[in-house]
Amino acid sequence: MAEQIRVALIGYGYAGRTIHAPLIGSVEGLELAVIGSRQPEDELRARLPGVRPVADPLKAATDPDVDLVVIATPNQSHAPLAEAALRAGKHVVIDKPFTVTLEEARRLAKLASETGCLLSVFQNRRWDSDFLTVAGAIRDGRLGEIAHVESRIDRFRPEVKDRWRESRQPGGGLWWDLGPHLADQALHLFGLPEHVTAHIALQRVGAKADDWFQIMLTYPKLHVILGAGMLASGGTQRFTLHGSRASLVKRDVDVQENQLRAGMVPRDLDWGIDLDAATLFDGATGETELVTAIDGDYCRFYDAVRDALTEGTANPVSPAEGVATMAILEAAQASAREGRSLPPPLLPEEVADFETGRANSLAVSAMTARDAAASAIF
Repeated sequence: MAEQIRVALIGYGYAGRTIHAPLIGSVEGLELAVIGSRQPEDELRARLPGVRPVADPLKAATDPDVDLVVIATPNQSHAPLAEAALRAGKHVVIDKPFTVTLEEARRLAKLASETGCLLSVFQNRRWDSDFLTVAGAIRDGRLGEIAHVESRIDRFRPEVKDRWRESRQPGGGLWWDLGPHLADQALHLFGLPEHVTAHIALQRVGAKADDWFQIMLTYPKLHVILGAGMLASGGTQRFTLHGSRASLVKRDVDVQENQLRAGMVPRDLDWGIDLDAATLFDGATGETELVTAIDGDYCRFYDAVRDALTEGTANPVSPAEGVATMAILEAAQASAREGRSLPPPLLPEEVADFETGRANSLAVSAMTARDAAASAIF
């Protein structure tokens, strides 16, 4: 591996332009070398000086001068582009969702294993301030045994937009947009559930794809509810947790996406700082306590990818974890369609691979927590 990891970013729409390009450019050891996009070359060169535009996404995915391919294209193209990159010996990061079918995810995971290339899923919301704060509260044990969790991302966007994310196509709709984040966070914290029970609906006038969901993941002693909607004026709590000792509520969502949309450079002053403290309700005393939010930092995903490639450390989001998340997504769709609870459709060896990947990624998360605590002190 060269001293600088040369990156090809395929897709320069909202995700590529607003999220991936700024993050890659802010991580030491990564060099954005190629941009795969059909946008006019002069515009791309003006926005990204020194980056070589390539109009054909397959050529960008297999470019001989790059080491790592980041795929931020419409969901249906994830699998074929990733397959081409892996067969060309490239390491690959795929924006969520991993693929649009569980079988595609399985095929990519197998191919990554055969080629020896790193394959990771961009689950940046593991580095959200709200999620890091909740994970820290669970780790410190003050909530006791967790019995009930609600994890929601609600918005007020009553107008249906003419874009692929809101169209009736594979990978379209809100469940495939926000569901991968919420499901991944739940699996990361609690592991695989026994059953998935789902309600998925179209609520807005003119909606072509689902724009509301409520999914329940059932564990032996825990219920986790994942939800999102587009008609929540005033918003809702981002996280609510109830345990045998205390409850915890975190209202506001992480600020990083809004900061990126406003043009902030990652890791500048105020990057990821969350001033919305969580509230802990002590069950024994009835007292409340504000829990300082842990600042978020999406760059840590790319830090971990760089370290995995240069130092052999753990993949921050393994293909096995991506396969497990896809199993939850498909189980939820089937549950909503059939009106019954279903187990995640995973093979025993996939469960074992997931547990290994989860253990490794939890170690990456623990390092993030220690780094965040050190940053808070100094």
